[in-house]
Amino acid sequence: MASFYFTSLLLVIISYFAFSIINMVKKLLFFGLLLSLVLGCERKQYPVSIQTKVIHDTVVIRLPPVPLVPPTTTNPIDSLLYDVHTAGSPNFNLRKPNFVIIHHTAQDSCAQTLYTFSLMRTQRSSHYVIGRDGKLYHLVNDYLRAWHAGVSKWGGITDMNSCSIGIELDNNGKEPFSGAQINTLLLLLDTLKKTYNIPTANFIGHADIAPRRKDDPSVYFPWKLLSEKGFGLWQDSIPPSINVDSSFNAMEALRIIGYDTSDSTAAIIAFKRHFMKDESSKTLNEWDRKTLFNLYKKYL
Repeated sequence: MASFYFTSLLLVIISYFAFSIINMVKKLLFFGLLLSLVLGCERKQYPVSIQTKVIHDTVVIRLPPVPLVPPTTTNPIDSLLYDVHTAGSPNFNLRKPNFVIIHHTAQDSCAQTLYTFSLMRTQRSSHYVIGRDGKLYHLVNDYLRAWHAGVSKWGGITDMNSCSIGIELDNNGKEPFSGAQINTLLLLLDTLKKTYNIPTANFIGHADIAPRRKDDPSVYFPWKLLSEKGFGLWQDSIPPSINVDSSFNAMEALRIIGYDTSDSTAAIIAFKRHFMKDESSKTLNEWDRKTLFNLYKKYL
């Protein structure tokens, strides 16, 4: 009988310690999981480049993915706003880019631009960056929405980020673009145009879609050369003897081309910067009107 009580007591003691150990293990697992979640949320620092790929004999440096952080509803840069309530659906497609927007970085170096785009707090990115040496960096997948256009408008489109690919050229805006840089750009544009069937007229500049805020790419950018290669429209050779009827509405022509004419002066300056290589005048002279009329007929 005594052995029975002793065995029962022993089983109770073993059960007690067993449950204590199990509870301790549960707690350790819980705190371990909590710690891993906290550490996993820390922002990781990535090297500038980890993988290269050759496209048309051009080195494309692919950057590692950067954690995505949705902008807040008060963010003035990005127009895609997120509500606090989220849900999922399997019914979606990746977007197809239909425009290419060309920028200059207005920074001191390609490394500085890459660093700027790596910081989540800047809320800025681009699909591609091309250095002065012609090196091509691919930052965001073409099918994803980079944040490069900001508040912008072209024709009836008010969210250019959602339908365009952004290309940044390492240039401070006060100097010519290098030959190596333009050669790489032409190769990239050729690939993008063929891959996504982008219309010739849809290769434009940042200043074209945001004339109030932006002046890039600058008057040094070779739009005529790009047009000759099939990227963007350009005016025909216009005989001086051609006259434009006085009833021609320049603002209506700018609107049909795509410019936001709510600020007529900004629209005129953007047009002249792109097509006349002149940003010193805020008015259209007779030659400007002839050029605008010629281009306007191409966009009809």
